[in-house]
Amino acid sequence: MKIKPRKVATVAGIGILAFVLFFLTLYVMVITGATGPLPSRDELARIENPMASEIYSADSVLLGRFFLQERSNVAFENIPKPVVDALIATEDVRFYKHHGVDYRSLGRVMIKTLLLQNESAGGGSTITQQLAKNLYSRKKYSMLSLPINKLREIVIARRIEKVYDKQSIIALYLNTVPFGENIFGIEAAAQRFYSKSVKSVDIGQAAVLIGMLKATYSYNPRIFPDQSRTRRNVVLSQMKKYDMLTEEQKESFSAAPIELKYNRITHHTGLAPYFREYLRGEMLSWVEQYNQKNDTSLNIYTDGLKIYTTIDSRLQQAAEQAVSIQMATLQKKFDQHWGKKEPWTNAALESAVKRSDRYQSLVDNGKSHNEALEIMKQKLPMSLFTYQGDKEVTMSPLDSIKHYLMFLNAGVLAVDPRYGDIKVWVGGVNHQYFQYDHVKETTKRQVGSTFKPIVYASAIERGERPCAFITAEKTVYNNIEGWTPKNTDEDKYGLKFSMPGALAYSVNTVSVRVLEKAGMDNTIRLAHKMGVNSKLEAVPSMALGTADISVMEMVTAYSVFAANGKVIKPHHLTSIATHDGEVLERFHNEKPTQAMSEETAQLMLHMLRRAVNEGTSSSLRSQFGLTNDIAGKTGTTQSNTDGWFIGITPKLVVGAWVGGDDPSIHFRTTSLGQGARTALPLVGEFLKLAKKDASLDSVSNARFAALPENLQRKIDCDLYKQDRNIFRKLSGRKEKKRDFGEKKEGLLKRVFKKKKD
Repeated sequence: MKIKPRKVATVAGIGILAFVLFFLTLYVMVITGATGPLPSRDELARIENPMASEIYSADSVLLGRFFLQERSNVAFENIPKPVVDALIATEDVRFYKHHGVDYRSLGRVMIKTLLLQNESAGGGSTITQQLAKNLYSRKKYSMLSLPINKLREIVIARRIEKVYDKQSIIALYLNTVPFGENIFGIEAAAQRFYSKSVKSVDIGQAAVLIGMLKATYSYNPRIFPDQSRTRRNVVLSQMKKYDMLTEEQKESFSAAPIELKYNRITHHTGLAPYFREYLRGEMLSWVEQYNQKNDTSLNIYTDGLKIYTTIDSRLQQAAEQAVSIQMATLQKKFDQHWGKKEPWTNAALESAVKRSDRYQSLVDNGKSHNEALEIMKQKLPMSLFTYQGDKEVTMSPLDSIKHYLMFLNAGVLAVDPRYGDIKVWVGGVNHQYFQYDHVKETTKRQVGSTFKPIVYASAIERGERPCAFITAEKTVYNNIEGWTPKNTDEDKYGLKFSMPGALAYSVNTVSVRVLEKAGMDNTIRLAHKMGVNSKLEAVPSMALGTADISVMEMVTAYSVFAANGKVIKPHHLTSIATHDGEVLERFHNEKPTQAMSEETAQLMLHMLRRAVNEGTSSSLRSQFGLTNDIAGKTGTTQSNTDGWFIGITPKLVVGAWVGGDDPSIHFRTTSLGQGARTALPLVGEFLKLAKKDASLDSVSNARFAALPENLQRKIDCDLYKQDRNIFRKLSGRKEKKRDFGEKKEGLLKRVFKKKKD
């Protein structure tokens, strides 16, 4: 049957009229708010994108961000022309000719997307419409979701064009558009894929980034470099098509390979992750107090605060590298030392299992202890940390706990003793896998012989002469359950040591005698004045470092020796500002207080220099070739559980601790587990790496002030001499017995006492 043209025209007309009426009905619903409220012009004028807060080092290097979505806004004037050209060439070539909606493309969009429901058709949305979509997420409207959302974006786009100029719209779009991997905005994308600000990207890099906008996953240059290159070349061709590039430029950049400098700054990666995590908690408290005081609503995750710290990125980098190098070497020795044996106790393993997230989750879901253990014996695919890189394995959660129990850990802190600025904070060997921070003040371990300098300083403050020789003979203290302090080397018992010698060779028996002279209460008071806040028991073993103290406290205390007896509380913040530079608060150093006399501090400093030049810390010279001025002291606790070294240079005090997270995990021999073999190499490697950086010459090559002549005479003595009473030992006499704290009678008193008897 032949259809009449007039009838066809009538049907078509009715169809078009119906479509127009349908479209007008939806449009009225949208603009009247029936489909949900639309942003007013005032609201659009106040657009503020959620921005990550940024943490900066003292030398203006971005350490990391606090974010829910990784985002950093950039002004239009800092967006290079190739980025803008690439965007317009590929997304909206008529951008400067329309007012938010490109009506030439609208017909095609209506046919392909509205009538055919082809959501992937694309090509009709202008940059302004895409911005509207980025700012105001699409909603569900049943079968009408696509047309209603398109109409909403058209209306919002037209309003945006009446509020902002074209440059501002470009900037807003590039600051809000997603690039995958939870990053938003062109600046964050440039930092992620090229480790540079967007203002520094070249034409090819701009084309890669803009090319990703079509499909952020499929054109991710890290995951799919070939697809990304193909897409980049399409963008370059579009730029050439619209005379934004010459033929030579297009050919040159099209031929180049995709070369990334990928830098994934997460909460675990980037410089100083342990420090940043500590700072996060502090910033949350600061924001809460600031908001209460100023009736504001700041948020560290969305308001783009600028947080300026005292960390030196160069020193931090050197310290993290030193920990990685030396702990990898030490871990290899530890694994070889134990072989197939397990270093942990059953109690340590059980405790680690119960602390694990998986065990706690199973128990929380109603599993018994035994049921949880059986489930944790089942193998699963997982990623394991090794010093050779992350390793993909199939392993049971129980075996993975054993894997991580085997690792030694570390903490390194460096402070400028002149001002208290924290320059380095390394809380562990890898923040992703070992999140416990071994630097912060609440983390305490036995400090071993690193406590001895405080004892000796207390004795000097009480008037004891550094060059007075003290016997190292073994003594049984009757009033302390027959306690007998021992030395590592048996041959020390036949010697007498001056204070410089006893410190240099870390002689335990002499240190206990020095504590007797200083007085336990006096020593505790001095330690607290020097910045040790931990509880100290008034027991003779305090001289050997049996107290639990943090790395933070010990570095603070040692800084007193380098600061002429003054103690300055370490600090790490200099200022906090808004994203546009308004300073909210500046932080100032606390006023230093005098913990000990200047003379005592100078004497102790130069005595500790002899420990590096001639004593237990001499491997800093021999192994690491360090020739700069250094003082320091090693420490080793019972059973080699903890290894310590604290080094002092004129502009840095560096403390290092090494040990197992569980104290039961340690070397079995002192030759391997002593602080000189575990912690000292971290400081030695750090100082060696720092010395290679010419920009750190003023730190590495700084010199201590010369010791005044009158003080030099006080410590100008031999480190040790032969004990004339050695015949006691040779003749088979038993160790001397006496009470701790027993006052020794003077020569005249002993003579008159004998006459009286």
